[in-house]
Amino acid sequence: MELMTFENRIVQNEDWSGKKPDFLEISNCKFSNCDFSDAKFVGTKFIDCRFLTCNFSNTELLNCSFQNVVFEECKMVGVVFSLINKFLLAWEFKGCTLALCNFSNLDIKKSKFSDCLIRDTDFVDVDLSGSDFSNCDLRESKFQNANLSHTDFSGARNYRINPLNNKISKAKFSADGAISLLGAFDITIT
Repeated sequence: MELMTFENRIVQNEDWSGKKPDFLEISNCKFSNCDFSDAKFVGTKFIDCRFLTCNFSNTELLNCSFQNVVFEECKMVGVVFSLINKFLLAWEFKGCTLALCNFSNLDIKKSKFSDCLIRDTDFVDVDLSGSDFSNCDLRESKFQNANLSHTDFSGARNYRINPLNNKISKAKFSADGAISLLGAFDITIT
């Protein structure tokens, strides 16, 4: 099925919320160069959608569902993902910029974040087991009480993960980046 395409749309400050009992469902759509900053998506279901170079700064995603959704080269600043609907969650972030976002308290196993710039973002009390952060810049992002087992951090940089308060069993780290795991121990390496 070919995706319905929306290009160069500005939907700032708009309310795309689903009203109970009928939730708004957006499926088989491709959004390219759209600006969703400060928009409100409450109870919205996104199914089989692609977002290319879209702006989601300060977008509200309360109880939204993401099923087979790809975000590519999107800007996401100040987005609280911790309030989404996790049912049938399947999403991927490619080359996106995520800053000041919150993924806390989510069960988001097998999430894919590849080649992303993820700054000042919270991953507290989150299950990211089997996820992919390959080639991501994770500067100032916070991992605490997170399940990172089997997670791929190959090529990732600027992360600070305390192995004493995160599960990192079977996680993959590049040799040059693994040294940052020792930062929690207040030691000097020469």
